[in-house]
Amino acid sequence: MYKAVTRGIRVTVMPRFVEEESSPDEDRYFFAYTVEITNMSTERVQLRSRHWKIVDGHGHLQEVRGPGVVGKQPVLGPGETFSYTSGCPLTTPGGTMEGTYTMVTGAGESFQADIPAFSLDSPFGKRVMH
Repeated sequence: MYKAVTRGIRVTVMPRFVEEESSPDEDRYFFAYTVEITNMSTERVQLRSRHWKIVDGHGHLQEVRGPGVVGKQPVLGPGETFSYTSGCPLTTPGGTMEGTYTMVTGAGESFQADIPAFSLDSPFGKRVMH
């Protein structure tokens, strides 16, 4: 489990390799990750957009930007949590992901909440110490 906290917004990520969606013989490796976003601050916030940096096992960077997550732009009051699961296909047996969520407070102030860097590992890749 990977965790980051920015201005009272805790982002926890739990990645896993999805063998049934993968085909190593065809260089297709699929990873799922569950994200839990908890508002530990005293103000209401809304997740407006996401920015991911995905790096495969060859070091190739792919950036993904878009509104919300899984088609939603959740509003979180103090103490509230939002969870979702998404996925990432790679052509290598491993890689990393990290990024930010653009959050907006009730007063209209925007800030970036960190998504912790996490490792995408399959049983087909070489283990590397980070």
